[in-house]
Amino acid sequence: MAVSYNRVNSSNDLELTDRLVAINRVTKVTKGGRTMTFSAIVVVGNQDGVVGYGLGKAGEVSTAIAKASEAAKKNLIRVVVHNGTIPHDQKGAYAGAKILIKPASQGTGVVAGGAMRAVLESAGVTDVLAKSQGSSNPHNLVKATFQALAELRDPLSVAKSRGISVERVFRG
Repeated sequence: MAVSYNRVNSSNDLELTDRLVAINRVTKVTKGGRTMTFSAIVVVGNQDGVVGYGLGKAGEVSTAIAKASEAAKKNLIRVVVHNGTIPHDQKGAYAGAKILIKPASQGTGVVAGGAMRAVLESAGVTDVLAKSQGSSNPHNLVKATFQALAELRDPLSVAKSRGISVERVFRG
Protein backbone atom coordinates (compact mmCIF):
# COMPACT_ATOMS: atom_id res chain seq x y z
CA MET A 1 0.00 0.00 0.00
CA ALA A 2 1.42 3.36 -0.99
CA VAL A 3 1.69 5.91 1.80
CA SER A 4 0.45 9.40 1.00
CA TYR A 5 2.57 11.61 3.19
CA ASN A 6 0.95 14.82 4.32
CA ARG A 7 3.90 16.95 3.24
CA VAL A 8 4.28 20.51 4.50
CA ASN A 9 5.31 22.86 1.69
CA SER A 10 7.24 25.53 3.57
CA SER A 11 8.94 25.71 6.95
CA ASN A 12 9.42 29.50 6.80
CA ASP A 13 6.31 30.42 8.79
CA LEU A 14 6.66 27.64 11.41
CA GLU A 15 8.38 27.90 14.81
CA LEU A 16 10.37 24.66 14.73
CA THR A 17 12.45 23.30 17.61
CA ASP A 18 15.35 20.88 17.10
CA ARG A 19 15.90 17.67 19.05
CA LEU A 20 19.09 15.67 18.64
CA VAL A 21 18.33 11.94 18.50
CA ALA A 22 21.77 10.40 17.98
CA ILE A 23 25.36 11.16 17.06
CA ASN A 24 27.58 8.52 15.51
CA ARG A 25 31.36 8.75 15.18
CA VAL A 26 32.60 7.13 11.98
CA THR A 27 36.28 6.28 11.52
CA LYS A 28 37.69 5.61 8.06
CA VAL A 29 41.12 4.01 8.00
CA THR A 30 43.26 4.95 5.00
CA LYS A 31 46.93 4.64 4.08
CA GLY A 32 47.56 8.09 5.56
CA GLY A 33 45.88 7.31 8.90
CA ARG A 34 42.44 7.55 10.41
CA THR A 35 39.81 10.06 9.29
CA MET A 36 37.04 10.75 11.79
CA THR A 37 33.66 12.11 10.76
CA PHE A 38 30.36 12.45 12.61
CA SER A 39 26.80 11.72 11.57
CA ALA A 40 23.83 13.17 13.43
CA ILE A 41 20.10 12.52 13.20
CA VAL A 42 17.87 15.42 14.24
CA VAL A 43 14.09 15.72 14.61
CA VAL A 44 12.39 19.12 14.24
CA GLY A 45 8.80 19.96 15.07
CA ASN A 46 6.42 22.69 16.18
CA GLN A 47 4.58 20.62 18.85
CA ASP A 48 1.38 21.20 16.86
CA GLY A 49 1.26 18.38 14.31
CA VAL A 50 4.25 19.21 12.09
CA VAL A 51 7.42 17.12 12.37
CA GLY A 52 10.46 16.26 10.25
CA TYR A 53 13.78 14.41 10.49
CA GLY A 54 17.15 14.77 8.82
CA LEU A 55 20.61 13.23 8.70
CA GLY A 56 23.80 15.29 8.56
CA LYS A 57 27.41 14.19 8.14
CA ALA A 58 30.48 16.35 8.70
CA GLY A 59 33.97 16.48 10.17
CA GLU A 60 32.73 18.26 13.31
CA VAL A 61 29.76 17.50 15.56
CA SER A 62 28.26 21.00 15.44
CA THR A 63 28.41 21.09 11.63
CA ALA A 64 26.79 17.65 11.38
CA ILE A 65 23.94 18.78 13.68
CA ALA A 66 23.43 21.97 11.63
CA LYS A 67 23.30 19.98 8.37
CA ALA A 68 20.85 17.50 9.90
CA SER A 69 18.64 20.33 11.12
CA GLU A 70 18.53 21.87 7.64
CA ALA A 71 17.71 18.49 6.08
CA ALA A 72 14.92 17.96 8.63
CA LYS A 73 13.29 21.27 7.70
CA LYS A 74 13.03 20.04 4.09
CA ASN A 75 11.36 16.77 5.16
CA LEU A 76 8.29 17.93 7.13
CA ILE A 77 4.99 16.06 7.41
CA ARG A 78 1.68 16.90 9.08
CA VAL A 79 0.51 14.46 11.77
CA VAL A 80 -3.06 13.92 12.98
CA VAL A 81 -3.16 14.81 16.70
CA HIS A 82 -6.54 14.67 18.48
CA ASN A 83 -6.74 15.95 22.10
CA GLY A 84 -3.02 15.35 22.62
CA THR A 85 -3.07 11.75 21.40
CA ILE A 86 -3.30 9.85 18.13
CA PRO A 87 -6.69 8.80 16.71
CA HIS A 88 -6.05 5.02 16.49
CA ASP A 89 -3.49 2.23 16.93
CA GLN A 90 -0.82 2.11 14.25
CA LYS A 91 2.09 -0.15 13.40
CA GLY A 92 5.18 0.99 11.54
CA ALA A 93 8.24 -0.74 10.15
CA TYR A 94 11.46 0.28 8.49
CA ALA A 95 14.28 -2.22 7.85
CA GLY A 96 14.64 -4.18 11.12
CA ALA A 97 12.77 -1.68 13.29
CA LYS A 98 9.13 -2.43 14.07
CA ILE A 99 7.04 -0.15 16.26
CA LEU A 100 3.54 0.00 17.70
CA ILE A 101 1.88 3.23 18.84
CA LYS A 102 -1.44 3.36 20.69
CA PRO A 103 -3.60 6.25 21.85
CA ALA A 104 -3.64 6.89 25.60
CA SER A 105 -5.97 8.68 28.00
CA GLN A 106 -5.38 12.23 29.21
CA GLY A 107 -2.46 12.49 31.66
CA THR A 108 -0.66 9.30 30.60
CA GLY A 109 2.29 11.11 29.02
CA VAL A 110 4.58 9.86 26.29
CA VAL A 111 5.50 6.28 27.19
CA ALA A 112 8.17 5.61 24.56
CA GLY A 113 11.87 5.03 24.12
CA GLY A 114 14.42 7.68 23.17
CA ALA A 115 14.19 7.88 19.38
CA MET A 116 10.40 7.45 19.26
CA ARG A 117 9.94 9.88 22.17
CA ALA A 118 11.78 12.64 20.28
CA VAL A 119 9.56 12.22 17.21
CA LEU A 120 6.28 11.99 19.14
CA GLU A 121 7.01 14.96 21.41
CA SER A 122 8.16 17.09 18.48
CA ALA A 123 4.89 16.28 16.70
CA GLY A 124 2.89 17.53 19.68
CA VAL A 125 1.63 14.17 20.96
CA THR A 126 1.35 14.41 24.75
CA ASP A 127 -0.37 11.10 25.60
CA VAL A 128 0.64 7.91 23.78
CA LEU A 129 1.86 4.37 24.41
CA ALA A 130 4.67 3.22 22.11
CA LYS A 131 6.70 0.02 21.88
CA SER A 132 9.72 -0.88 19.81
CA GLN A 133 9.47 -4.52 18.78
CA GLY A 134 12.52 -4.94 16.59
CA SER A 135 15.86 -3.23 16.08
CA SER A 136 16.89 -0.44 18.46
CA ASN A 137 18.85 1.41 15.76
CA PRO A 138 17.79 5.07 16.21
CA HIS A 139 17.88 5.84 12.47
CA ASN A 140 15.49 3.00 11.64
CA LEU A 141 13.29 3.73 14.68
CA VAL A 142 12.83 7.34 13.59
CA LYS A 143 11.96 6.27 10.04
CA ALA A 144 9.51 3.59 11.28
CA THR A 145 7.84 6.13 13.59
CA PHE A 146 7.49 8.57 10.69
CA GLN A 147 5.98 5.87 8.53
CA ALA A 148 3.43 5.04 11.26
CA LEU A 149 2.55 8.70 11.90
CA ALA A 150 2.14 9.39 8.17
CA GLU A 151 -0.43 6.58 7.88
CA LEU A 152 -2.65 7.98 10.66
CA ARG A 153 -6.10 9.05 9.48
CA ASP A 154 -8.46 11.47 11.19
CA PRO A 155 -12.12 10.44 11.77
CA LEU A 156 -13.44 13.08 9.35
CA SER A 157 -11.46 11.74 6.37
CA VAL A 158 -12.46 8.14 7.23
CA ALA A 159 -16.14 9.14 7.38
CA LYS A 160 -15.85 11.02 4.08
CA SER A 161 -14.17 8.11 2.28
CA ARG A 162 -16.78 5.62 3.57
CA GLY A 163 -19.71 7.96 2.93
CA ILE A 164 -20.99 7.82 6.52
CA SER A 165 -21.30 10.21 9.45
CA VAL A 166 -18.45 10.87 11.89
CA GLU A 167 -20.53 9.40 14.75
CA ARG A 168 -20.78 6.04 12.93
CA VAL A 169 -16.99 5.91 12.60
CA PHE A 170 -16.66 5.94 16.40
CA ARG A 171 -19.52 3.45 17.00
CA GLY A 172 -18.03 1.01 14.51
